[in-house]
Amino acid sequence: MAVIVNQVSKQYGKQLALDKVSVSIQKGEVVGLLGPNGAGKSTLMKIISCFIPPSAGSVSVNGFDVMNDSMEVRKTVGYLPENNPLYVDMYIKEYLLFVAGIHQLGIHAKSRVDELVEMTGLGAEMHKKIEALSKGYRQRVGIAQALMHNPQVLILDEPTSGLDPNQLVEIRALIRQLGQDKTIILSTHIMQEVEAVCNRVVIMNKGLIVADDQITNLTKSDNTNVLIVIFDREVQQSDLMQINGIQKSKMVTQKHWILSPDKNVDLRPHLMQWSVDQKIGIQSMQLEASSMEETFRKLTR
Repeated sequence: MAVIVNQVSKQYGKQLALDKVSVSIQKGEVVGLLGPNGAGKSTLMKIISCFIPPSAGSVSVNGFDVMNDSMEVRKTVGYLPENNPLYVDMYIKEYLLFVAGIHQLGIHAKSRVDELVEMTGLGAEMHKKIEALSKGYRQRVGIAQALMHNPQVLILDEPTSGLDPNQLVEIRALIRQLGQDKTIILSTHIMQEVEAVCNRVVIMNKGLIVADDQITNLTKSDNTNVLIVIFDREVQQSDLMQINGIQKSKMVTQKHWILSPDKNVDLRPHLMQWSVDQKIGIQSMQLEASSMEETFRKLTR
């Protein structure tokens, strides 16, 4: 396991930010860490990256304990905080060489900076100071500094916050590329981002982990698949509720209905049989699978 969090709690005064949280992340996984504001996501990431200690429990990263071997953990973790602190009065290359010096890359500093500039697409902006960069390019600089020492674990806290659609696509593509050989923990509020780049989701709420699974399994287990149906004539709700397996119906128009099934029921064959019996034609029938956003709302409401 690349990251093992075991029964971790974090207390801020009287506030319990994390309550006996346990999670394990395999090498090479891209894990989306989701949750509403105040769920404990940033606290967990700060503990994993040795910024703050846990109040109880243990965390190991690549076999090193965050309390007893914090310097070894820092060598193997790259961290991009949400606010992306940068020295904005420095030029891009000047700043990245400064970061390389912190990591003591020595004679390899220049070649590593050149490699990261190419990887993150910063070449066109190299003549600028960081303060003159757009939000998207500042995020690229932040990712470059997090990658400087070629860490095995990369922690990204809201890496695409405030980006325009074009920048979103580019940063997501970069994260997918990095995920081919690194373990990535990605915190975000954007459901489409999770679906685009992550292969697993951990959802937190009020300091607890309320879900931990593959995206497809989470949405499948949510079981909120609905049918969007258009009939060839007006239909009464009382008639629809007689269909075997239907839980509820919502009218768009008297011909257009949204039908929700009982748990683990495929409503389509029952609806087809009902339409034949009632001699009512179906002009269209569309199965709408539950989305990650709907699953998130149900787990964190």
